[in-house]
Amino acid sequence: MKLYLKTAFVFTYLILLVIAGCSSNDNNAPTYESELAQLSLLKADIETLANASVCNENFECKFIALGSKPCGGPWSYLIYTTSIDVEQLQAAIKDYNQKESDFNVKWGIASDCALTIQPTGVTCENNTCVLVY
Repeated sequence: MKLYLKTAFVFTYLILLVIAGCSSNDNNAPTYESELAQLSLLKADIETLANASVCNENFECKFIALGSKPCGGPWSYLIYTTSIDVEQLQAAIKDYNQKESDFNVKWGIASDCALTIQPTGVTCENNTCVLVY
């Protein structure tokens, strides 16, 4: 299962590189739409990896900040467990958060600047990780 997820993750990145390399713009600059699509694909890959987590007595539930709001801070907190490749997830989220931050600056994105409340913890209930506030 882990090998499948890693393969799918790498394949998606390769597809994104091919798409970025085949831009039809005269100046080869990425468009707002293409960059937004790339961010959406990266986020979907991250969520797929995190959703493959298994919650039970053998694996610890955790959470991590996901996204970069224009005013600062994350958009949300993503739940995962130690049953997956945590280093891969953390690296992907770090990359995604930086790319979203760069996107926000480049395209002048605005938001409501509301703070996203950070959970105080996470528990495993009925084999499902649940955030605690």
